Amino acid sequence: MFIDINVHPDFYADINLDKTKETLRHNRLNIHHNGLASLNHISNQMNCASIDRMVLMANDCSSTDKTVLVSNEEIKKLIDLGEKKFLGFASVDPNSDNYLQQLEFAFSNLKLSGLVLYPARQYFFPNEEKVADIYQLCIAYNKPIMFQCGLNWEPNALSKYVHPLHFEEVAIKYPTLKLCISGFGWPWVRETAMLLLKYPNIYSDTSVLYFDSAREFYSQIFTKDIPYTWIDRSLRHQVMFGSNNPRFEQIRMAKALSNLGYRDSTVELIKGQNALDFLGISNTGEKSVC
Repeated sequence: MFIDINVHPDFYADINLDKTKETLRHNRLNIHHNGLASLNHISNQMNCASIDRMVLMANDCSSTDKTVLVSNEEIKKLIDLGEKKFLGFASVDPNSDNYLQQLEFAFSNLKLSGLVLYPARQYFFPNEEKVADIYQLCIAYNKPIMFQCGLNWEPNALSKYVHPLHFEEVAIKYPTLKLCISGFGWPWVRETAMLLLKYPNIYSDTSVLYFDSAREFYSQIFTKDIPYTWIDRSLRHQVMFGSNNPRFEQIRMAKALSNLGYRDSTVELIKGQNALDFLGISNTGEKSVC
């Protein structure tokens, strides 16, 4: 099972029937050359990269965007159309009204698999008390949280909110809450590695690619900035494959991952089993008991 844990479906044709919304997504994400993709095209891309399932991220930064960029309901629509190819993460803005009710609806009614938060654009530190009720609700529903971390290309995104060290207090206070620091927290990759070493409930993903090719940048990050032995020997159960698609191409990233010198068993963990553990799903597809 090969899973991409971090995919943004903003330009999937089935949720872009409104041209105004499509234009808004291009401008808000600072992505301007992507056309719309049919689900058939998405399926072909997955096949080329040998990806079996993708986790689609909703996007609610309504306190700053003045609108929900990708709603929880749109994620549910894509899941229903995707013939079991997709899982979905809800998004709520902790600065908006009724965010807890929205999140509970997403978990209980829409059956979404987790929550994604965008601190750099929602303007909160992850260790703030005001988001404690969100963490408690995720624990109650046994749902993990993906934090979009590190460099954010989008307009008005503030990096001060996503330094990995802000997550240490969260990991200590909520030891049963699984959380992912996306993109290995780049450029703070060693700080991220330190947190993974200390806290088994912290995960990260490979959705980091900001210079050069996938092969060159992955080699720099995962064999030089972080010696490859750190992941291959010590952190192999807490790193997941994530592409941050559509910003980066899955095919090249998947190939680059396989050429880092990791043991085959480590690559297999990164490609699938760690994501299943993070999501609380067994290999048979049943929710695991925690």
